[in-house]
Amino acid sequence: MYELPSRLQEIVEDFSYCEGQEKLEYLLELSETLRPLPDWLQGKRGDMDEVHECMTPVFVFVEREDESGNLHFHFDIPPEAPTVSGFAAILQQGLDNTTPEIVLGIPDMFYRDMGLQTVLSGQRLNGMTAMLAHMKRLVAGSH
Repeated sequence: MYELPSRLQEIVEDFSYCEGQEKLEYLLELSETLRPLPDWLQGKRGDMDEVHECMTPVFVFVEREDESGNLHFHFDIPPEAPTVSGFAAILQQGLDNTTPEIVLGIPDMFYRDMGLQTVLSGQRLNGMTAMLAHMKRLVAGSH
């Protein structure tokens, strides 16, 4: 058994209460909560890291607080990819303001507890796994 950060655990539990298409609807709702890029990152994809394993262009930037070392994740995803934006929102909200150790300890397949494999294709789930793996590589590289 593993322990997730409290906000990520809440999201996982919220999904577990949904059935069938409700899971997809909730994922799409979450896509609308993905924070926009801060002004200092607008139009600067060159400063961000691309998740090449995703079919959709996904760019991520890890911001580390100077004093606490806590992390914040910023994503740039096209608006026509709401499922991918939903994945990013889960990771952004669930891992915001956590430490590198917490991020590195998240199981790659944590989404199974949300039951997303019942409503999404393996290819889409691979995209979520790739996003988390990429985030972990970025965190490990700056750790």
